[in-house]
Amino acid sequence: MAVLKGLISLFILLLLIVGVLFVDFVYKTFSLTPRDVQADAIVVLAGGKGRIEEGVKLFRAGQGRQLLLIGVDPMVKKHELFRGPRSESVFLEKESRNTVENAIYARDLIVKHKITSIKLITSRYHMKRATLIFRNSLPKDIAIYPHPVDSRNLKEDWWVHGGSFKLLFSEFYKYCGFRLFFMFAPGELRPLPLGG
Repeated sequence: MAVLKGLISLFILLLLIVGVLFVDFVYKTFSLTPRDVQADAIVVLAGGKGRIEEGVKLFRAGQGRQLLLIGVDPMVKKHELFRGPRSESVFLEKESRNTVENAIYARDLIVKHKITSIKLITSRYHMKRATLIFRNSLPKDIAIYPHPVDSRNLKEDWWVHGGSFKLLFSEFYKYCGFRLFFMFAPGELRPLPLGG
C-alpha cells in the first residue's frame, strides 16, 4: 500500500512539473516579439501562412541583405514568390521537409554566403522549437533573431480553444524532446570543422 501511495505521489508531482513547464512554454511563446534589428539574412521557414509574405516585406524594407526561403515546394519558381530589384539575393531551398532538415539546409547556405546574423521567421507556435534547432545546427558565432508570425489557428485564449491547446501541447513535447536530445548530443547537428 505504501508503494502504491508513493507511486501516486510521484505521478502527481510529475504532472505538476509538466504543467508548470507547459505554462512557462506557452508564456514564452506568446511573449516573443520581433526585434527591429538588421541582419545579414532573413531566413523564412516556408509552409505556414504569412511567413513568406513577412520575409519578403522585411527584405524589401532592407532588414536583411539576403532572403533565404527554406523548405519551398519544388514546383514553385522564384518569380512566383519575389519579383523586383535584388532578386539575385533571394535563394530558394527546395529539399528540406521538416524543421531539422530546414536547419541543416539553411546552415549550408548560411555558411556558404558567410552570413553572421539571421532573422528567423516561422509561425509563433513553432518558433521556440525552430530557434532551438537552429541554435544547435549553426556555428555558435551566428546571431539568431526570432521573428514570429501569428496564425489564425493559434488563439491567445488557448485554454478555451481546443485546437490551440492541442497545437501548443504538440509543440511543447517536441520542444522537450529536442531539449533532451541536445542535452546528450550537443554538437550532433553542427557542421564539422574544416579539415575535421
